[in-house]
Amino acid sequence: MELLTLMGVLAVALGLTALARRYALPAPLLIVVVALAASFVPGVPAVELDPELILTLVLPPLLYSTALDSSFAQFRAASRAIVALGVVLVVVTALVVGLVVHLLLPELPMASALVLGAVVAPPDAVTAVAIGRRLGLPRRLMAVLTGESLVNDAAALTLYKIALAAVLGAAGSIGHGFLIFLVAAVLGIGVGLLAGVLVGYIRRKLDDPLMESVFGIIVPFAVYVIAEHLHPFSPDFSGSGVLAVVAAGLYLGNQSLHAGPATRMQDSSIWASLDVLLETLVFALMGLQLPLVLQNMDAAAPDNNTLLVEALVVLAVTIAVRIPYVFLTSALPQAVRLFGRERAAPSWRYLTVLSWTGMRGVVTLAAATGVPLGTPGRDEIQLFAFVVAVGTLLLQGTTLPVLIRRLGVTNDAEAARDEKEEKHAREAAMHAAMRRLDELMPEILSKVDISEERADRLLVRLRGLVESRYQGAIAAISLSAEEREASPHAAFVRARRELLLAQREAVLACREAGELDDEVLRKVLRELDLEELALSNTLTSRVG
Repeated sequence: MELLTLMGVLAVALGLTALARRYALPAPLLIVVVALAASFVPGVPAVELDPELILTLVLPPLLYSTALDSSFAQFRAASRAIVALGVVLVVVTALVVGLVVHLLLPELPMASALVLGAVVAPPDAVTAVAIGRRLGLPRRLMAVLTGESLVNDAAALTLYKIALAAVLGAAGSIGHGFLIFLVAAVLGIGVGLLAGVLVGYIRRKLDDPLMESVFGIIVPFAVYVIAEHLHPFSPDFSGSGVLAVVAAGLYLGNQSLHAGPATRMQDSSIWASLDVLLETLVFALMGLQLPLVLQNMDAAAPDNNTLLVEALVVLAVTIAVRIPYVFLTSALPQAVRLFGRERAAPSWRYLTVLSWTGMRGVVTLAAATGVPLGTPGRDEIQLFAFVVAVGTLLLQGTTLPVLIRRLGVTNDAEAARDEKEEKHAREAAMHAAMRRLDELMPEILSKVDISEERADRLLVRLRGLVESRYQGAIAAISLSAEEREASPHAAFVRARRELLLAQREAVLACREAGELDDEVLRKVLRELDLEELALSNTLTSRVG
């Protein structure tokens, strides 16, 4: 792909993302639809996915960012469901789809059919999570969806390698394949945790927010490449780069809770920007694959209509496998139930939404594009993979919001619990500040030569600052969005922003008059910017 073409695709995709965010539209769907339409426009260059680019430069940072933002406690609590959906369901889907493809195309070797099954097995939760976050899905369901997306790519790509080895005549027994899977998981997780511990130690010693963020940026690429190129026994065995990235991200994300505020703020901004950049690009590339897919379809069979019908059958099977699996595993005996014995079985509404979140993504297309030349059924694999990826995205992605609203799957109970927990946290923080203030005052008085009266006034001001922040936060917790906007605290924030704006304009006027050097200007502006950022507690990310 030419660099100029890539920049053009990225620019248009980012424009569509901005439009979608402004009008609360699902950005992935908008980008894919526009890209599909643009692929028919004469003069639009054909864009072919580079599987190495996607799997090495795009997938690791996206997985790492998701892992950083994931709660390790929630991941552990939902681990049974995550494994059931992210590993077992991937294997089941690959086998069922492979069998159906072999029945539809008897001339296609079973190993090639299993390659296709592995290619279409892993759902991509970007769209589902974006929709769920916007519509307020329960946190438990969001944790399952996010966790599934972190591990299912590893399971699918390992199956993909095993199936390709079978096609090329290099595969062993079923036990050999299971051993490959086990080694990939153990090595991948080991590499990720080791890298996480090492990078965490280095970042703590640096005490430099900029360098800490730089080290964080290289982590996903480094651990992915190291794990994938680690062959302890033979070329057949290697670590899972995906699991290495996930393990490192979960560990460092948990450690970041104890990092400095500057590092946390900087990391949040960096990864939020990278998420939007990479996700807009991959969804645009998905839609632009259509001309190449049509060429492959012409090369695959003289009867395109029959091949297209078969592709739609594979799409239907891929969607259908997930639905009964989710309900059946939830209804199993307690010992093997999807959500564990310690939790009540989720409602059918919850399970219905979970069963309809199987949208496929760019990993499916990248894996299909990476099938070696000369592989039996390569053209059919790429066609079916495209139909499944785009079909699930358009069909399930457009209907999922309606399904969530109709079934009323929301987090109302969680909102009440969050309100209670936030009040408790703020009260604990306020009391801790007061206790620490009482401890500090004697130390301050011993080092500063001020009168007792002035010291009392200083103490009153500091106590008043802590109490006013606490009272303002508590008052805002239980208010609706409309009430919060009309509250005295909101009026104070608006007034404070106006004052900061006036200060910023005055400083810029001094610079225009030649009274300030640019270095001084940037220092003052940074202080004003940080003060304004402190007035806001929201940060949006992702393309949704």
